[in-house]
Amino acid sequence: MSTFEQESLNYHKAQNEFDTNGKIGTLITKPCDTVQELSMAYSPGVAYPCLEIEKDINTAYDYTNKGNLVAVISDGTAVLGLGDIGHLAGKPVMEGKCILFKSFAHVDAVDIELNTKDTEEIIKVVAAIADTFGGINLEDIGAPKCFEIEDRLKEICNVPVFHDDQHGTAVITTAGLINVLEMSGKKAEELKVVVIGAGASGIACANMYKQLGVKNITMLDSKGVIHSGRTDLNEQKKSFAIDTEDRTPEDAAKGADMILGLSGPEQITTDMVKSMASNPIIFACANPTPEIMPDLAKSVRDDLIIGTGRSDFANQVNNVLGFPFIFRGALDVRATKITENMKMAASRALAALAKEPVPANVAAAHKRDDMIFGPEYIIPSPFDKRLLVWVSSAVAQAAVEDGVAGVKDFDLEAYKAKLQAMADHSK
Repeated sequence: MSTFEQESLNYHKAQNEFDTNGKIGTLITKPCDTVQELSMAYSPGVAYPCLEIEKDINTAYDYTNKGNLVAVISDGTAVLGLGDIGHLAGKPVMEGKCILFKSFAHVDAVDIELNTKDTEEIIKVVAAIADTFGGINLEDIGAPKCFEIEDRLKEICNVPVFHDDQHGTAVITTAGLINVLEMSGKKAEELKVVVIGAGASGIACANMYKQLGVKNITMLDSKGVIHSGRTDLNEQKKSFAIDTEDRTPEDAAKGADMILGLSGPEQITTDMVKSMASNPIIFACANPTPEIMPDLAKSVRDDLIIGTGRSDFANQVNNVLGFPFIFRGALDVRATKITENMKMAASRALAALAKEPVPANVAAAHKRDDMIFGPEYIIPSPFDKRLLVWVSSAVAQAAVEDGVAGVKDFDLEAYKAKLQAMADHSK
């Protein structure tokens, strides 16, 4: 067992008699140290907010933690890079997700692991509990059932339902693509984009690229290029079937402006990189080993921009740049759903923030002195406290514009000031 593995196991266990196992617990937000406080926290005082909510269900946002509470829900069928390991085996990941919500955006979250893989049962259970929360974060649910589960829950539930495995990666890579387009002078509608991996995240990314204006997308699954002659495609893949003679990753890479890897190690070769168009971009997002290592890819192209899912390389494609702040903005305006416009607003805010001067503490956290907008810095750092203000406010404003916000008379500048105070408090 490696030292890091043992340290990780120790991290997840209680370290003293006053500690608990796992990574999360309950935070009490109101005092309960006197008889008077006890009488308000529970009986008889608790009856009054109950009666107010009975009269108007929307006041649950005023008298309970609903407006700052997200459920992280999984069946354990597609956990990180581990696959179908079971619902309880996935619990450490879901607890970790809850930590990220709280640490980065002050959003309370609880993990719920479902002991079922049945699509109908998952939908029924989540729909039944959704009103307890301000939002639902679906996590690590395998494709293709994840598409149906999210789509149907979005129709049923009165709170935002967001499958982060799909949309988180899409939001971040779209932000990177926006900035690379600016650097290269290329236009979205002129790009040839290759997506290696036709799972939940690959399809979501491709759909966001379409919204950005990309028209030429070649998608590959484990059997090769998804083309119009194939008869083994699910409904999601069918929408990306194209009329082409390309069959292999090598075929698809020729002349490509961008390759997005959401598959596994060594799926992108140096020959493929050589065959790409000028000023190409590669997002090699497989973890822990990318589809191609940055130094190897750069050894054959000096005009390449590359990002990975790893924090030890430049341009990290990290979902933590998205979901905490997307939910923060959605929760604060009491949104009933997360729209395509809200996701694109998050991408554009991330792209814009990358152009701002990087705070010294952020550069120090990365031990870098070259964090200036350019090929080695196209996406903000997760340690940048400004993400809370930039992304959450953009998402909230988009929710208001789309008519899915429950708040009235939204004041964007006042909200930004509130977020800035929140960010300052967390320093």
